[in-house]
Amino acid sequence: MTPLEQLMLRAEALLARVEAVLPPAFPREPDWRRSTAFRWRKRAGGGIGGGASYLQPVMHAASIALSDLHQIGVQKQQIEQNTRQFVQGLPANNVLLTGARGTGKSSLIKACLNQFAGAGLRLIEVDKADLADLPDIVDLVAGRPERFVIFCDDLSFEEGESGYKALKVALDGSIATQSDNVIIYATSNRRHLLPERMSDNASYRSDGDGDLHPGETVEEKISLSERFGLWLSFYPFKQDDYLDIAAHWLGHFGCDAQQVEAARGEALRWALARGSRSGRVAWQFAKDYAGKQGA
Repeated sequence: MTPLEQLMLRAEALLARVEAVLPPAFPREPDWRRSTAFRWRKRAGGGIGGGASYLQPVMHAASIALSDLHQIGVQKQQIEQNTRQFVQGLPANNVLLTGARGTGKSSLIKACLNQFAGAGLRLIEVDKADLADLPDIVDLVAGRPERFVIFCDDLSFEEGESGYKALKVALDGSIATQSDNVIIYATSNRRHLLPERMSDNASYRSDGDGDLHPGETVEEKISLSERFGLWLSFYPFKQDDYLDIAAHWLGHFGCDAQQVEAARGEALRWALARGSRSGRVAWQFAKDYAGKQGA
């Protein structure tokens, strides 16, 4: 073997080693048959090129059903109808769910997945830190026959965060139209996703007729939430609503009607100790109470 041939072989071996540590030029597709829910992940890479992004199948997705969600009937009807339109290939809106914590915002999206998974619905959960990758995600699934909900949970931004701009562009601001098999569902405790301060009021101005108009600061803060076509608002539960939700979950965990009735006082004391009558608190109480009854 000539010195030139030896050099070529060594160069090919070196290239093969470099390619092994480089991330793929485009994210690899997952095995779509493994799950109906996926997470967007970044694999940490210590070699050349850093880490690769990929879709990770969720092997044990939440099994919650729409029938498990009580006292949010209006919101449930609206998002169910919007999702049905989407999976049928009809026009549908991106959805922003905002309001009191623990009232079922995230659970409602997971329940929609379980309701429509058989019709081809799939869910991709994306962390706030990875929102800049939304164009890559959309490109990855654009040719698929399934319908994809991109799920952004518990969103809130501080001023200047890059994810804020990325989400604005993904919703309605890019030269490329959003793929018709992709829709965005997001939850937040903030209606406008950004902190609202008293100083923002100073930017309001009035015209000659005395009408008030928001200034640039306020306009910027509402510009993201405005891009969601459907807003669903959630409110704290009243006492009877909370007890109804607790009773449902007690039955779900195996308590009979007598045990459910006997648990009312303890359910109220549990909520008082937690300082909240949310659906999440009712579910947590039911797990604790039913577990003790079983023990």
